[in-house]
Amino acid sequence: MTSTDPTTALDLELAAAGLDPRAVSAAVAAAVAEDLPGEDVTSAATLDPARTAWADLVARADGVVAGLAVAELVFRAVVGPDVEVRRSAADGDRVVRGDVLLSVHGAVPALLTAERTALNFLCHLSGVATATSRWVDALAGTGARVRDTRKTTPGFRALEKYAVRCGGGLNHRATLSDQALVKDNHVLAAGGVVPAYRAVRARYPGLPVQVEVTTLDQLRELLDAGAPEILLDNMSTAQMAEAVRVTAGRARLEASGGLTLERAREVASTGVDLIAVGAITHSAPVLDVAMDLRPGGTGREPAS
Repeated sequence: MTSTDPTTALDLELAAAGLDPRAVSAAVAAAVAEDLPGEDVTSAATLDPARTAWADLVARADGVVAGLAVAELVFRAVVGPDVEVRRSAADGDRVVRGDVLLSVHGAVPALLTAERTALNFLCHLSGVATATSRWVDALAGTGARVRDTRKTTPGFRALEKYAVRCGGGLNHRATLSDQALVKDNHVLAAGGVVPAYRAVRARYPGLPVQVEVTTLDQLRELLDAGAPEILLDNMSTAQMAEAVRVTAGRARLEASGGLTLERAREVASTGVDLIAVGAITHSAPVLDVAMDLRPGGTGREPAS
């Protein structure tokens, strides 16, 4: 295998994007197997197996693209080594309805077999990127940045967090081991925000730690204890503004809890540094993308 091999190039691209190529390939293989436990009976019955054609993946709505390499992996897995793929866009690009994102050439039955799996990845990840970009746009010109959460589809966290980056957002921790996040139940069990914070700091002195607060009194306690990052949970706009005033730059503040895009600039105006939005991963609508087979005789003659 040479450095110009398409699969090697895709592995390098995925690694450069912060993804594990083996994990992505495994996800693609599992998705293909889910859709294809046997034969694609419709394509087998209706299509000439020798016929080849080009097909275009076309945006049906405006948005931000993510997942082109994953879609390409699907086509390469299903169509095989003779497939030809040409991209007309890159992950992170803003596209409009009618834009061609990717074109693929190969045996028509195999193209149609791969179609839905490729689109499932591309539409979902582009949907996450697009949802994120709307928050980025809403916060433009403020000092606040949108950040994701661990509210992700099981098994797809790395891909969804990658899509958040494509949309211009920031990632919070990827796993429970990356960073400590002390939430209300931890606080209750530990006997308060400061004991919980100090317990984490004592056991993991070099690990980033964030503590959730619901009151300004808890905030003041943590500031006195030297906590560097504090999550303001379900606070009103007035409370957040007061929290920023009290903090006076001594800690990084993140707003969280039921925040909507309509309130984005209102929340940012309080002076918080980050806005946590679980909806950009757990509730992002897909970006509508379709595969259009280019015109030409692709069918199989009915049996006599």
